Amino acid sequence: MSYDALMAFQRQTEALAQVAGRTGWDQEVLMPEGAAEQRAEEMAAMEAVLHARRCDPRVGEWLAAAEPADDVQAAMLREVKRGYDRATKVPGDLAEALARVTSRAQGIWAKARASEDVAAFLPILSEVVDLRRQEAAALGGEIAYDALLDDYEPGITGAEIAELFDAMRPRLVALRDQVLANPHGERLSGSFDPAIQMALAEEVAVAFGYDLNHGRIDKAVHPFSSGSGLDVRITTRTAADDPFNCLYSTIHEVGHACYEQNIDRAYLLSPLGHGVSMGVHESQSRIYENQIGRGQAFTGWLYGRMVDRFGDIGVSDAQSFYRAVNRVHNGYIRTESDEVQYNLHVMLRFDLERALFSGDLQVNDLEAAWNDRFKADFGYAVDKPSNGVLQDVHWSVGLFGYFPTYSLGNVYAGCLNAAMRRDLPDLDAALGQGDTTPATNWLRDKVQQHGALYAPREVIERAIGGTVSPEPLLSYLEAKFTSL
Repeated sequence: MSYDALMAFQRQTEALAQVAGRTGWDQEVLMPEGAAEQRAEEMAAMEAVLHARRCDPRVGEWLAAAEPADDVQAAMLREVKRGYDRATKVPGDLAEALARVTSRAQGIWAKARASEDVAAFLPILSEVVDLRRQEAAALGGEIAYDALLDDYEPGITGAEIAELFDAMRPRLVALRDQVLANPHGERLSGSFDPAIQMALAEEVAVAFGYDLNHGRIDKAVHPFSSGSGLDVRITTRTAADDPFNCLYSTIHEVGHACYEQNIDRAYLLSPLGHGVSMGVHESQSRIYENQIGRGQAFTGWLYGRMVDRFGDIGVSDAQSFYRAVNRVHNGYIRTESDEVQYNLHVMLRFDLERALFSGDLQVNDLEAAWNDRFKADFGYAVDKPSNGVLQDVHWSVGLFGYFPTYSLGNVYAGCLNAAMRRDLPDLDAALGQGDTTPATNWLRDKVQQHGALYAPREVIERAIGGTVSPEPLLSYLEAKFTSL
């Protein structure tokens, strides 16, 4: 009886959370600019309702009395308890203030980015950081950053991630230096109609299994995926001189979306009906985008579709196209980075975040710290704020602790790719025909269908039949890029 009552209550909470998420999607995609102040109040009001439900004393009573009948029910209770324990530590007015301020900050960031005006963004960013520091203090624990990290990757600490990154960095830097000393890869040339890009992006999304009957593709400043279950939406962006930005942003977000669409429907609007962590989520987006989407077999098919859609694209054959897709190059933008350097961008952000929340770095010094670190890591100076500290939306919406999950997802993806290749030795024959179903079905069965049934590391280790390690990722990168 207690279990059933709790799950009925939770179903309504999950439904309301989906509505709140869709409001956020609307803010990024369709909302008129002049509605920002009102939308901030709407988001704060919705967060107040959600926070009150998550802290409802009845949830604690039901949790204390509920007896799980099986492992699935036990996992349901585990997820509700985790959320309840966190929610009851955070004052309702703080949760409401965070929703209000981050909604405002998102619009301010977008304007500041467009006008290259860091000073216009720093005051609201200071408010966001202050509120997140208050939240971390309310959650307790010795290290503030770890409390925030737990929102996105339960069960891991900043120190563990730092140790992982320290182990990865030397090989990544050595590979980067080796490859840049011997440049490879042509570049596409021409003008690529954004409307045709969007049409091809939709074709590619469907090829990767994205169900448009339960989703849609729109444009946003920063691509993202939103929703779960029967309504999972993605956004992408276009640039007339760079179709890869659109296509690979789309494939990346389709990885997120397919994870949500492929969760067992029995978990719909339940505590298990969403991805278990952002690291596992990123494992899906990154393996779709990179190991599958940037692999030689699939790019051979994509080359044909590009020529059919655009005509002369500046490269003469599938091999040259593969090299263009995987060109290692200097650049400022994380989302446009090659596979070799991508994790170095993430490590920069991770270290700055930890410094912000340890008190070693203040918001007003963030731009200078970013620029100094970028010059040290990449060897050239940031030329403008939109290529530096203003390039990502994450900090404006308070997502501190999120960035390291991108690289953790890469590590998971490396492990999954090795296991998938072991289990599907003929995979490239299908990918060469544009058929991703052997790969996407494998990922659905091994990872996606489970939702939040298993803990993050557990779901990956069950899928691969072994222990998570950065070695498969590093070996994959070294083999691929030294051969190029």
